[in-house]
Amino acid sequence: MKLHNMIAFSSLLALSAACGSKEKSTEPEEKTTSGETTVERFADIQILRFEVPSWNKLSLKQKELVYYLSMAGLAGRDINYDQNNRFNLEIRRTLEAIHEKYTGDKTSADWKKFDTWSKQVFFSNGIHHHYSMDKIKPAFSKAYFTSLMKAVQHNLSPEALEAIFNPNLEKKRKVKDPNVDMIVASANNFYGKGVTQKMVEDFYKGKADPNDPMPVELGLNSTLVLKNGKLVEEVWKSGGKYGQAIDQIIYWLKKAVNVAENDQQANALKVLIDYYKTGSLKKWDEYNVLWATATKGDIDYINGFIEVYGDALGKRANFESIVQINDFDASKRMAVIAQNAQWFEDNSPLMPEHKKKKVVGVSYKVVEVASESGDAAPSTPIGVNLPNNNWIRQMHGSKSVSLGNLIEAYNKAGGPALTEEFAYDQEEIDRAKKYAAIAGKMHTALHEVIGHASGQINAGVGQPAETLQNYASTLEEARADLVGLYYIMDPKMVELGLIESLEVGKAEYDGYIRNGLMTQLQRLEPGQNLEEEHMQNRQLISAWVFEKGQKDKVIEKVVRNGKAYYEIKDYNKLRTLFGDLLREIQRIKSEGDYKAGKDLVETYGVKVDPKIHAEVLKRVKPLDIAPYSGFVYPVFIPIMDSNGKIKDIKMENNQGFIEQMLDYGKNNSFLY
Repeated sequence: MKLHNMIAFSSLLALSAACGSKEKSTEPEEKTTSGETTVERFADIQILRFEVPSWNKLSLKQKELVYYLSMAGLAGRDINYDQNNRFNLEIRRTLEAIHEKYTGDKTSADWKKFDTWSKQVFFSNGIHHHYSMDKIKPAFSKAYFTSLMKAVQHNLSPEALEAIFNPNLEKKRKVKDPNVDMIVASANNFYGKGVTQKMVEDFYKGKADPNDPMPVELGLNSTLVLKNGKLVEEVWKSGGKYGQAIDQIIYWLKKAVNVAENDQQANALKVLIDYYKTGSLKKWDEYNVLWATATKGDIDYINGFIEVYGDALGKRANFESIVQINDFDASKRMAVIAQNAQWFEDNSPLMPEHKKKKVVGVSYKVVEVASESGDAAPSTPIGVNLPNNNWIRQMHGSKSVSLGNLIEAYNKAGGPALTEEFAYDQEEIDRAKKYAAIAGKMHTALHEVIGHASGQINAGVGQPAETLQNYASTLEEARADLVGLYYIMDPKMVELGLIESLEVGKAEYDGYIRNGLMTQLQRLEPGQNLEEEHMQNRQLISAWVFEKGQKDKVIEKVVRNGKAYYEIKDYNKLRTLFGDLLREIQRIKSEGDYKAGKDLVETYGVKVDPKIHAEVLKRVKPLDIAPYSGFVYPVFIPIMDSNGKIKDIKMENNQGFIEQMLDYGKNNSFLY
């Protein structure tokens, strides 16, 4: 599970590779890394740069491990594009050709519109917005685009050209609307032509065994297609679908095995390779057990088909990769959360039968990201807790990480404008300035370490992907958020030395309610409802506690000078409401109560108040804040000795956004 960065930067406070499959053999010129955090801004996006302070502290063997794992991640980048839409790779290569070869007028209004749109496509890993999943509309004409292709002698299929410019085709990457066939309506490439939602549900209904104590994640790594009138899974593996890219992933993972820091790490990598070779979901679970329990070493990684947010039914996973270096000082400070996981579980407001009697294997680290790819880049999570399979969490534990250097980059690029505009009063603003940064970090930690690791499913109920279906991800994110919200106002946090006072918790409550009810709406176009799971969960929680607290005036809506504000009147009663909702959502998950889960999400998490939405858009416009942000990544360059062996690996971090996208297209593309 991922925790995405909260909207813009004030709310966050409230909360690459060498080319080819072979190492370079020549020593490059030394380049300096830019000290600027902000690289560029376009459309609704800001591109940032981050630092990796621990890089020069690593041994050569550790640097090699980071390099090989990074290359393995970039080898899967094409897969994510193709998963998002069947035309994406063809369109991306056209954009690459135009940017590389076009020598015409690059000062014209049309070129600037094309340049912005193409950057949006690169940022979103395809033609659909990375967050809203709506198709990104080009502001230039088909005729102009055709002239660009002609100028660089590059052709695009008529179908792909129509997909770009016809507003009625490929409209939305993922549709989460229970009133339509969500599979047919979605433009992602997880399902073949003619496959319907009922077909998918019936197909897996016959395969899922609710009494299996160790169920696999059905459908996680395959495309479901019709062949001769029958549904068939095209498995993503070596020799199967995406095999050319997966073979490159395997190539680099094998190199990583040879420089692994310890046997546990090496054994997990070997099983990951076997999984990519076979496509076996049993092998995937075997790997995840080994990976979750391999907690020693300075380097760790995420690599695979993991998160199912891109599939309306929450079954199929996008490829993603994150390579990370342990931040020892920060991890040591925060390890106390994992060490007290059983206390948090025992003292939670859950029903006794839904609590874990023994919380096992929870680890937590603050890390420095070195590389990201696929669904994790350029837009990135700020926290991750894996593996996702519930029985593995319960029996073997999980790993949680907070991506510390990315959070730091967000903080450096941010500003107080959004908080100052939407906070109720100066006291709230001052509290945010003093405490919101640590509050956001602490909520992330509690969300990932305690939230996703807490609770248990009743025997015989089955997995949430089967029982809660398209509502499973929203409810899971809400559940984890509520754990964090409940405990950040607990005196135990002060006792453990994690926060200096409960004012930290109040700052998080202020920011969460402000974001859930108002500021996150700047990410939506007028008339849109919420479909993205994290946005749904934040509004669900905020709207539910606002409504349930009306009698006691826990949160009051105040209109001042024509502007709406939300003032929390009683933080302790609000904490009690968070606990009440947490207990109910855990019950829904534990019992597989689809109707109650659907009612909760549809009632509180989907519909947007058009008046509030219009007001938010009006108020944020003068602030000129980019609602979304992402990163350019370091480039790792092997330096060879006279015998062709690596003697060092240089890390450079000075590329521009388009420069990096074009380099990736040249050097890390394997699907044709």
